[in-house]
Amino acid sequence: MYDWFVEMKKKISQALSSRPKKRISDKRLTEAAVLVPIFCKGGEYHILFTQRSNKVPYHKGQISFPGGARHKSDSGLLETAIRESWEEIGVEPKDVEILGELDDTRTTTSSFVISPFVAFIPYPYEFKVSPDEIDEIFDVPISALICEANVRQERNVAGNEIVPGCSYEYGGWLIWGATAGILQQFLEIWQSVCGAP
Repeated sequence: MYDWFVEMKKKISQALSSRPKKRISDKRLTEAAVLVPIFCKGGEYHILFTQRSNKVPYHKGQISFPGGARHKSDSGLLETAIRESWEEIGVEPKDVEILGELDDTRTTTSSFVISPFVAFIPYPYEFKVSPDEIDEIFDVPISALICEANVRQERNVAGNEIVPGCSYEYGGWLIWGATAGILQQFLEIWQSVCGAP
């Protein structure tokens, strides 16, 4: 199991580094970054999600990855993703193993452009949720996310364009919008290098 785990991480990292990252450069948009946290639980790989609180200024109550807007003091968007994950759910920077980046993703309900970073984190983990920012954290097995029964095809508006996309429903949670777009990117890479989990 350990050898397969190490090999799988290597393949994911290589797949991410070998593809050109699509960047969105638009000064009208606010830069943000998120972590796509993956861990092994019960012999299966899971992805961690958060439900944002109703106290935050943007995306109230929505399902997201841990992350947020870039601060002027952040050296780059990777630092933003790691800092925000520490502030929101208490994942210490030393426990984050970055595998690579996904394409920039624009939010459809606000003016943000998100840079996603795929990361492995340890599990079990003593998460420390910030109640001002996060109502709940939960995880979903990757096997459930690639199951067609849990995926809905959709059409989203991005700027002046209608873009095909999807949403994911599992365990009463609905993952949609930019989070679903980021997730879809990752799952395509996962399936290309790992097959079914």
